[in-house]
Amino acid sequence: MIRLGLTGSIGMGKSTVATMFADKGVPVFDADAAVHRLQGPGGRLVAEIEALFPDTTGSGGVNRTALGEAVLGDTAALRRLEALVHPAVAQERAAFLAQHADAPLVLFDIPLLFETGGAAGVDKVAVVSAAPEQQRARVLARPGMTAARFEAILARQMPDVEKRARADFVIPTGGSLPETRAAVDAVIACLMPPAGR
Repeated sequence: MIRLGLTGSIGMGKSTVATMFADKGVPVFDADAAVHRLQGPGGRLVAEIEALFPDTTGSGGVNRTALGEAVLGDTAALRRLEALVHPAVAQERAAFLAQHADAPLVLFDIPLLFETGGAAGVDKVAVVSAAPEQQRARVLARPGMTAARFEAILARQMPDVEKRARADFVIPTGGSLPETRAAVDAVIACLMPPAGR
């Protein structure tokens, strides 16, 4: 099995690319989706997050906006949150690997792969990348996003140029969807044995 890590800065098109891998039959572990399950209604981290960060949860689970405001710009608070969330996500990841033990290629969709040291847990890394102006336009089009929030998120992320330099593969997402799909197909072709072998 080859474990491919997929990462990229906010607004670079990582979710779209992960879907393209899934459409090709590659099992995808979505770290953000795992966090949503853990923090959603009835999620096993909700009570612990409420204990650490009062008034950030409710009947719908964790209020991500409130939690984001509680930790944004507070390094110590962010570390406390990560110390709770990362081990729980690691358990979800182990279960995913056990479930797909026979797959020749699996994809780990991890937004902060380099920032959290996650690259050590994968065999290869693919980075999605687009021009900064495209990234900014995509992110600022999201509901509730502000320029200040975008800049604060960017400040926590490794610069795109550095991610590209560390990657085994760069998947450009600034062109058309067929162009991006062709780049995904090329990565899969590099990593998977031809059918029938």
